[in-house]
Amino acid sequence: MRSGRPLRPLLALVVSGLLLGAAGCTADAADQTATELTRPAADAVRVAASDDPTTRSVQVSRALFAHARGVVVAPAGDERAVATAASAARRAHVPLLVTPSAGHPAAGERTPSDDGSSRGDAAVAAELERLGADWYQAEGDVSVDTDVPERDAPDAGDAAAVGRASRPATVVVADRRSDAPAVATAEAAGAHVVVMPAGVTDPAAAPDVVSTLHDRAGHPTVFVGATFRALSDPGWTVRAAQGGWQLPHGGQRPFDGHRWTALYGAPGAPVLGVLGEQDPAATVQRAEQLADSYDGLGDEPVSPALEVIATVAAGDPGVDGDYSRELPVSTLQPYVDAARRAGMPVVLDLQPGRSDFLSQAKRYESLLREPNVWLALDPEWRLGPDQVPLRQIGSVSADEVDRVSSWLAGLVRQHDLPPKALVLHQFRLSMVQDRASLTLHPEIDLLVHVDGQGSQPDKQATWKALHQDAPAGVHWGWKNFIDEDTPMLTPEQTMADVTPTPSLITYQ
Repeated sequence: MRSGRPLRPLLALVVSGLLLGAAGCTADAADQTATELTRPAADAVRVAASDDPTTRSVQVSRALFAHARGVVVAPAGDERAVATAASAARRAHVPLLVTPSAGHPAAGERTPSDDGSSRGDAAVAAELERLGADWYQAEGDVSVDTDVPERDAPDAGDAAAVGRASRPATVVVADRRSDAPAVATAEAAGAHVVVMPAGVTDPAAAPDVVSTLHDRAGHPTVFVGATFRALSDPGWTVRAAQGGWQLPHGGQRPFDGHRWTALYGAPGAPVLGVLGEQDPAATVQRAEQLADSYDGLGDEPVSPALEVIATVAAGDPGVDGDYSRELPVSTLQPYVDAARRAGMPVVLDLQPGRSDFLSQAKRYESLLREPNVWLALDPEWRLGPDQVPLRQIGSVSADEVDRVSSWLAGLVRQHDLPPKALVLHQFRLSMVQDRASLTLHPEIDLLVHVDGQGSQPDKQATWKALHQDAPAGVHWGWKNFIDEDTPMLTPEQTMADVTPTPSLITYQ
């Protein structure tokens, strides 16, 4: 480490190759490194998600700064030093890097004589070299093995206000406190910072994040925080948010922070459910009234939805011999359109007879490409080659469900759609074979919908039985049968007596 005398040069900040400000220079001739931001493509997405704060601070610096005249350095575990360093970095428009502290050793293998600090110091020194820094300012107990001189950071004054990058980055931060260095670096670079809500780890479940990414389409994105390592496809997450569609209470993740009540049935067929008792506009209005009856119940808002039977199990084989009547898209489209105008999702329910779920799902690809359309599989009506509806109860293999979910996840990614729900109806364990092996996809929220009818003790027994050995991470749905339940639960009883509280409550 070499110390130099304090100098206070004005900082020339170059962004996208353009000089942002230079009001004079009192530095010596050697101090001429320009501060320049990176120039990523408009759709670039980078993730700084290391568990190690030192590495994460370097990742953010690399994402935003191509060159910097200097750097401010502080120990990761010293909040006071980090706060002071953050102010200095913002004033000078330079990155803030952190070195390891006792509570935050650098990542990597360590020997008994190596507490990890030397590895982290080396990362900071390497970043100083990459940036071409002429100086660094140290706050707190900092030691960096470098020939770059240590001195106070200059105050760039209003230099950054003269101009900004043509496409300032959007920086999504998991936690403002733990990633204070990243916030400082982002603000020093003129980036727009948005912070995730407390306890939320998926950007698709954060309304403000989705809105920001939508409003700032055409700007590169940086995700900062160890939690974002779980993002399987950050690019899709951003593109889906940029599409702008959000659920009624914000966000795009179907069951994170949302609860739904749905009318169930087939268009023009009152015998199959209440949805078929009125036209699309009146159906939407009735669904809204149903959701209103749950106001104030539970700790999550309750919103309306529709579950529309798209393929209806039939007692005769029909022209194609599959014992399933496939409704045309033109019959379903008015319900999808009316629901979209009201901001509610539509679940397309498949009763395939002797056909298979994937073949039928592909019939409705044009509808499933819409952001508010989800999918439901009803294994009761998935029959074998010699079975007939109402004579036997059907079943489906986990492998077939996986083929559907994989196809649906691919459709979501291909068309940059928000996450979709896949509803799996069930009232017997035998209806879904090898259910524990089901594959979950980040693009899909899987919900098991318990369809038992009859007395409440029987329904509760079915509910409890189906919860056993369920795949981790699935959500749960409950059906209230208006005529068949004895008695049907009121909204208050549904929310109080069904545990865990269902995410989707349908009425048939």
